[in-house]
Amino acid sequence: MITILGPTASGKTTLATSLAAELGAEIISADSRQVYRGMDIGTGKDLADYHLDGKDIPYHLIDIVEAGTRYNLFQYQQDFHQVYQDILQRGSLPILCGGTGLYIEAVLKGYSLSPVPQNPSLRDRLASLELPELTEMLIDLKEKNHAVMHNKSDVDTVQRAIRAIEIETYLLDQPAHDRSLPAVDACIFGIFVDREERRQKITERLNFRLEHGMIEEIQSLLVRGIPASDLEYYGLEYKFVTEYVLGKRSYDEMFNALEIAIHQFAKRQMTWFRGMERRGFTIHWMDASLPIKTKIEKIRAIYGY
Repeated sequence: MITILGPTASGKTTLATSLAAELGAEIISADSRQVYRGMDIGTGKDLADYHLDGKDIPYHLIDIVEAGTRYNLFQYQQDFHQVYQDILQRGSLPILCGGTGLYIEAVLKGYSLSPVPQNPSLRDRLASLELPELTEMLIDLKEKNHAVMHNKSDVDTVQRAIRAIEIETYLLDQPAHDRSLPAVDACIFGIFVDREERRQKITERLNFRLEHGMIEEIQSLLVRGIPASDLEYYGLEYKFVTEYVLGKRSYDEMFNALEIAIHQFAKRQMTWFRGMERRGFTIHWMDASLPIKTKIEKIRAIYGY
């Protein structure tokens, strides 16, 4: 399998769809938010990219669950392997593409996971706590579970922190059963963007999305009855634009806070990918500024397809 990863605004999808069109391949998304229906602009689905030169590029694990639900890594692993095996059985080539490093690493390495049910009584006990208290509790639980507090998105919001505590509490009391899935052999390509160029791309893209329907998209989700707290749970665009729509922030406050948050998110993505290299993955990095044709030639030369 070919894997294409990189931070937000690096052009991953454009490269993946162009490569898929040339190789007759199918794309498996590795994005933790693009699974939700109706969350299109804020998650950057760019579905128009999947139609090239009169061809529809097959894609998977996009628009598979309703907005407002809580999709997780365990579910992603199961869905990925079902799609992956189906593609192979049809004699096609899968291309895994996305920026959610945890999802990518989990399926490539074959993480052993089990579903963690909700714990209503624990949630009730935690409901009155502030984020700093929840963060301290989560760090303590992770230490007891011999886990590392590397995923800062766990403590982006109170809701995320409570869910992370719920998971760690479950694993502390009931160690996960062995549900190992096979590791997946993949040739990994990373798209690297110079920091200043990345910042410019992020700002330009944010302006474009806000001017072309992102606010209206979030308003429509709220009108559909999805609680604001659920949208804020998804973070980034959905958190800050929801606060703007509800009158908690001015437009300028929303834009500035969101811009900073996306820059920080892109930095965390790169930190994760560099960590993957330290954990034994080989990533062939390519400069985002290279022409698409040059990138495809490099991929084909290394992958041998």
